[in-house]
Amino acid sequence: MTGNGGRPVTARSLLKNIFGYDDFRGRQAEIIDDFTAGRNILAVMPTGAGKSVCFQIPALLADGLTIVISPLISLMQNQVEALKISGVVAAAINSANSDEENRDIWRRMQEGRLKLLYMSPEKLMTDHMLAAIGGMKISYFAIDEAHCISQWGAAFRPEYEALSRLHSLFPDVPIMALTATADQATRAEICRKIFSDNVKICLMGFDRPNISLNVEIKKGWKQQLLRFLDGRPRQNGIIYCLSRRKTEEAAALLTDKGYNALGYHAGMASDQRAENLNRFMTEPDLIMVATIAFGMGIDKPDIRFVFHTDLPASPEAYYQEIGRAGRDGLQAVAHMLYGMEDIRLRRMFIDNEEADDDHKRRGHQRLNALLAYAEAPECRRLTLLQYFGDEMQADKCGNCDLCEHPKETIEATEAGQKFLSAIHRTGQFFGVAHIVDILTGKLTDRCRALGHDSLPTFGVGRDLGPNDWKSLARQLMARGFIFVDMTHGSLKITDMGRRLLRGDESFRYRPDVFVKGRASAKSAKTRKIISDLPSGDQALFEALKAFRREIAASRSVPAYIIFSDKSLVDMATRKPETLDQFGEIYGVGAGKKKEFGEKFVQFIAEYTA
Repeated sequence: MTGNGGRPVTARSLLKNIFGYDDFRGRQAEIIDDFTAGRNILAVMPTGAGKSVCFQIPALLADGLTIVISPLISLMQNQVEALKISGVVAAAINSANSDEENRDIWRRMQEGRLKLLYMSPEKLMTDHMLAAIGGMKISYFAIDEAHCISQWGAAFRPEYEALSRLHSLFPDVPIMALTATADQATRAEICRKIFSDNVKICLMGFDRPNISLNVEIKKGWKQQLLRFLDGRPRQNGIIYCLSRRKTEEAAALLTDKGYNALGYHAGMASDQRAENLNRFMTEPDLIMVATIAFGMGIDKPDIRFVFHTDLPASPEAYYQEIGRAGRDGLQAVAHMLYGMEDIRLRRMFIDNEEADDDHKRRGHQRLNALLAYAEAPECRRLTLLQYFGDEMQADKCGNCDLCEHPKETIEATEAGQKFLSAIHRTGQFFGVAHIVDILTGKLTDRCRALGHDSLPTFGVGRDLGPNDWKSLARQLMARGFIFVDMTHGSLKITDMGRRLLRGDESFRYRPDVFVKGRASAKSAKTRKIISDLPSGDQALFEALKAFRREIAASRSVPAYIIFSDKSLVDMATRKPETLDQFGEIYGVGAGKKKEFGEKFVQFIAEYTA
């Protein structure tokens, strides 16, 4: 191919003359070279890394037509308009076109005057369309947002399934699939369905270093949202809500507070959604409050923040949603709220899906991975990148809340070793729930049938509750000591985990971050009281707790049934020496005085002696 001056047109000259860039970024040049040489490509690139150039330049170098498959009309239109402005002959066939526009596109296709044609998978994979393009010179296929073909991805589209026929219908036409959101299981499914595994994978990493990552426990989302926006200059931003009702409520709240805010959800009239979207794309200070119906195909470079009032569905959904911020490379913020109710709702949504058990199991695994991110003991970015299999970032990022304001953690190397030992001794074939049953000594039918009740690790973790062990498991995952085999749901030990088992690594645990209703409020008060105790009294308090635990275990009742922590604090402070003095302790009635008085008075006397 030669240009107007007779010089050969190259990928680099097109990059400069058409797109205005001096140099390729990352692996763009390698991808273009491989694609033009006839190789199938799966390109996994972070948002803003220049995916489109990877297939647009080969399309311009080739003589024939390149067909681009895209999931949304708005996404097609934006790309086609951008190409037209750059002088590239491109078009899109979709339901928004008039009959006259479609006839003109067909005419230019048949005359060979069209370089790039965008359409949805539904349009392309009809018998009529396939027959029509079968008689044309097709240079390439490019499948944008390729994760839509995977039922494990964040935006599964059943229509994408039909694209698995392309490589057999057009065996000599190279195919490129592109996505910014695909974990290892999703990548494997894309490779199998679209390419029958005949493909080169170009993984360019998932890091968006300009986005500050922040997570906060939900404690009144309205006040937290207003606090986040307070003092922030008027900017474009997206606020995601789980329900339509909450979307409308949040938009009204911001409007009442003087913010330029609009709502967007699937229950609105289509013309209203279109108007709101248009305003968001053109106004410099508009905040869009939306459900996940808003987002894919929104290529606005100056979105400065994404705020989640509720927990997203999965790491893929979260990554895709925060990826709409900071596409211009400037600083942006992703702020997420989550709470116990969010987790309950997400579990319920998964269980109520009309899907098979395998799909539901993977849904729970992905939710667990997102919780590992939310509960990460250090550096959120490392946790997020590790989930996607991106090992490029090895150091703490310095641009997340845990790097800027580290959370208090406790030494938990021994607990981590217990958990890993239970995984190892059961052959790395089981998920979190079964491992926790083993550690806490829960004699289930499964433990008994498999003989796991006779393992050395059975019951060694009774000092922690099941929820504590599950949180610890998520943090082991977040730190890279274990990972979940998405195919079978079993926990696997990494090389780093094996070093932890040998004692060559240490592990610190971030205790449960949730406030679980009134009981936790009481324990918080108790902790405050305990912190005010002299050190000697604190030691007696801990000894009394152990004594109470023994009595409770012998009676098979929870420890608080015997005495509350507040009662033990009072005992540690006042050190009763007689039954009458013991009767004055907080929470001691006549029955408990008679039942436990002599035992506790004797225990305190022996301890203090």
